[in-house]
Amino acid sequence: MLNEQALNERAQHFLKVLIERYIRDGQPVGSRTLAKDAGMELSPATIRNVMADLEDQGLITSPHTSAGRVPTVHGYRLFVDSLISLQPVDHRSIKRLQGELDEKEAPQNLVETASRFLSGLTHMAGVVMIPRHDQILIRELQFVHLSDMRVLAILVTSQGEVLNRIVETSRRFTRDELEQASRFINDHYSGLELDAIKSRIVREMEEYQQNMDKLMREALSIADKALQDEGEDQDYIVSGQTNLMDFDELAQLDRIKMMFDAFSEKQEILHLLDRCSQAEGVQLFIGEESGYGPLEKCSVVTAPYEMDNTVVGVLGVIGPTRMAYDRVIPIVDITAKMLGAALKSA
Repeated sequence: MLNEQALNERAQHFLKVLIERYIRDGQPVGSRTLAKDAGMELSPATIRNVMADLEDQGLITSPHTSAGRVPTVHGYRLFVDSLISLQPVDHRSIKRLQGELDEKEAPQNLVETASRFLSGLTHMAGVVMIPRHDQILIRELQFVHLSDMRVLAILVTSQGEVLNRIVETSRRFTRDELEQASRFINDHYSGLELDAIKSRIVREMEEYQQNMDKLMREALSIADKALQDEGEDQDYIVSGQTNLMDFDELAQLDRIKMMFDAFSEKQEILHLLDRCSQAEGVQLFIGEESGYGPLEKCSVVTAPYEMDNTVVGVLGVIGPTRMAYDRVIPIVDITAKMLGAALKSA
C-alpha cells in the first residue's frame, strides 16, 4: 500500500496543498493554482511533473471535463493518515455541547442531542447509536404478574433506564413466588452486564439443574426469556440528512434517494457502526472503503463512546469524501467522550 515514504517531501507537500484546496473549493486544482498555494518557486514544468507522478501513483486523478486534478480515495487516505493537521474544536462549541448534554436527561435524549450537535457543527449528517443494552449494567430485575400465563419483566439499568419485556410462562406464578424469584435474580446477578447475565444464567441452569430449588430454576427460566434478544433491536439516531443535498457531488437525485433509503433501512449502516465499535479511537471510511454502495461517494468518521470503560455505542458523521477532515475528526472524537461522560452521570 502507498504511504508517505513512497513520496518525496515535495510531492507530499503538493498532495497536501492540493487536497486542502479541493476540500475548500470543490473545484479541480490546476498547476497554476497549486504553484501559488504551495508557496514554492518552481517552474510550471516541474509542477506538472510532480502532479503526473501523483497521478501515476493513484493519489490524484483528472476529471474528463477539466485540466485540473482531484484527490482519489487513496490520496485522501494518505492525507488523513499522514499529512493532515487537525484543528482543535473551539471552546465555545465545547461549552455549548456541555450545556446541551444535560445529565438529568434520559439516555435517548442525550443521544438525540449528540446527533444534532454533530450535524449542526459539521453541516453534514450526524449519526449516534443508541446505547446497547447488552453492555449496560443491570441494577435490578423485577417480575410483575399480568395474567395467568404472562409476567412483566422490568429491567432497571445502572443509568436508571427502564426496559420492559412481557414473558409467556409455563405455569401461573403467585405474587409471592415472583417476588422471591426477583430477589433471587437480584442477589445473584445485579451489577453485571446484560450479556454476562444471559451467559451465566444458561451456564448455571445446565450445571446446577439437579441441585437447584424448583422455583429458582423457574426464576432463571423466566429471566432467560426476559433477557433474550433484548439488545438486538439496537438502533441509531440520525440528524441532518438533508445537509448532504448541499454538496454538488451528492446532489444527484438517484444518489440522494439511495442514501436516504440507507438511512431509512438502517441495517447496513448499523453493521458499519458495529464494526467501528470493535476498534479503538476514531475510525474513518473513505468512499468505497465502507464496502456499502450507497455510501461510495461519502466518508464516514466514527468514534466509540463508553460507560464504565465499556464501549456501548458509536457515533459519527457521514458526508462527502470532500469533507474538512481536520475539523470533523476532532469534533467526532470530543463528542464521543462528552456523550460517554454524560451517560455515565445520568
